[in-house]
Amino acid sequence: MLQQQTLRDPVRLAGVGLHSGNRVNLAFLPAAPNSGVRFRRTDLAGQPEIPARLDNVTETNRSTTLARDSAKVQTVEHVLAALAGLGIDNAIVELDAPEPPIMDGSARDYTRVLDEAGVTPQGEPRDVCTVAEAVELSAGETFMSIFPHDRLRISCTSADRRGQYTQFFTVEITPETWRRELAVARTFCFFEELEFLIKNGLIKGGSLENAVVIRDDAVLTNEPLRFPDEFVRHKILDILGDLYLLGRPLVGHVVAIRPGHATNCELARQIAAQGRKSFVAMQAFSPPPAPASAEGQTGAESLVTDGATLDIEAVMKILPHRFPFLMVDRITKIEGNRIVGQKLVTINEPYFQGHFPGHPIMPGVLQLEAMAQVAGILTLKKAENAGKLAYFMSAESVKWRRPVRPGDLLVIDVELTKARGKIGRARGQCLVDGDVVSEAEVTFMLVSA
Repeated sequence: MLQQQTLRDPVRLAGVGLHSGNRVNLAFLPAAPNSGVRFRRTDLAGQPEIPARLDNVTETNRSTTLARDSAKVQTVEHVLAALAGLGIDNAIVELDAPEPPIMDGSARDYTRVLDEAGVTPQGEPRDVCTVAEAVELSAGETFMSIFPHDRLRISCTSADRRGQYTQFFTVEITPETWRRELAVARTFCFFEELEFLIKNGLIKGGSLENAVVIRDDAVLTNEPLRFPDEFVRHKILDILGDLYLLGRPLVGHVVAIRPGHATNCELARQIAAQGRKSFVAMQAFSPPPAPASAEGQTGAESLVTDGATLDIEAVMKILPHRFPFLMVDRITKIEGNRIVGQKLVTINEPYFQGHFPGHPIMPGVLQLEAMAQVAGILTLKKAENAGKLAYFMSAESVKWRRPVRPGDLLVIDVELTKARGKIGRARGQCLVDGDVVSEAEVTFMLVSA
């Protein structure tokens, strides 16, 4: 069995953040066995750390963002891809800003300094994540799957919406293929996207020094393309980085068509869920654990605290809803009377069969239900509401501003405006890519379960 690995020596590099445009200093440091990869914000009080795990993913729009409590780090995928490609299990990534330096838009410089640091084995065995059976998901024009395989292979097809620059590449991931085939592939975007990004205060550090821009049939770059199929190779780089949020090396054959960060992370979640099911099945043939003491037991209400984030398992401990009517996948923020949840809308949602065939749109009433469910979670901050259910009673000032389609990540932002006795009232918005798609004031009643 292979051993875990960390860095032999600390190494540092500096550059400019893609979105902030500010100078960023970054260091890779060795870490103890079984500690995984952690981002440490040295510019914040107490130098908080954010483990690179799926539970800490809060945003997947154009890059992957991790957050824990008040600390966050965005655009982590290139750093994680370099660590994954070189087989580094445990490391601390120190940085003095909320994003790593973009460097030249690839993972070349990260790989270079990690090679300078050297890799050293540790005494603990490596825990590899395998898949027992195929996992598949689709969202809009994106399809992703993973099949059992004895090593990690990624096969990817990328294309823009007009069908230009369609590229395919497949590669088995090893340190050698990582350095040779993937690490130097640069990020890219389309010219028509630049106005939106700039208006939203993004890519302040972006330039042709760190990205390739596609404008119609022209490719704008400060140097020739490093590969004829550089775009799809960078897509594989992103997949590798996002899947490393599983917290351990992955073994399997990933097949992706037009992937993005949201679906990369959703595939990782489904892989993790399959692993949990296998573990539960294994436990069924094992002696039952000793019962927990009453002193150590905690109710669902103990999960709903300021600063907490809740994954789908925690959400299901709180809400009684189940498929096909659970309208929230995770909670990313709890702060005072405000709560933020997420729902990844995929083509597998059962209502798309009839709403509408050939033109799938998420029903507006289900967006209202999502607001009510997220609001119901927030009510459990009060101990007297433990064990109660929130019944959706009414909605006012309802506005639907644009359709929600398969592939959209629905962000559900709710503020509790009234909580007196059995009646609660909340103001909610659903957003996609930062734009409000629906809003309403919802009223609900708390009843005993």
